[in-house]
Amino acid sequence: MVHGLLWFPLLLVFVLLTALGWLERRRQNLYRTWAKGSELAKLDGSGAARLKNGIITWSTFEAGNFLEKDSFEIKQLELVELMALSSGEAPLTNEAQGQCRLRLIGCGKEIDVPFADAERARQWMNQLMGKARCDL
Repeated sequence: MVHGLLWFPLLLVFVLLTALGWLERRRQNLYRTWAKGSELAKLDGSGAARLKNGIITWSTFEAGNFLEKDSFEIKQLELVELMALSSGEAPLTNEAQGQCRLRLIGCGKEIDVPFADAERARQWMNQLMGKARCDL
């Protein structure tokens, strides 16, 4: 009986990890469907974003679905800035890593897209500016 009580917490951990793995797999499958046909797409801890048909859209994963937060037409894009996520209006330095946001500016509109990784955000920034120049 004592041996059974010792193994019970391990069984609970196994069930928990299995459930979390199933949820992550479901999220990734929904993302693949959501991002199908996109020119540029990303999924990370801060949400999902895609560039499709000249429109940048980003969403968060809530209640088993991607909920669209906002969108931005790439033809209106004038400037992309890499900003710190939580320190107000501070731009991110080239050496900085971690969470950040891309600020999309155009036609009097400023919208922030969160990223979990600064390196990926830098790549997106370069690709978005290249696409914006091609679409002009």
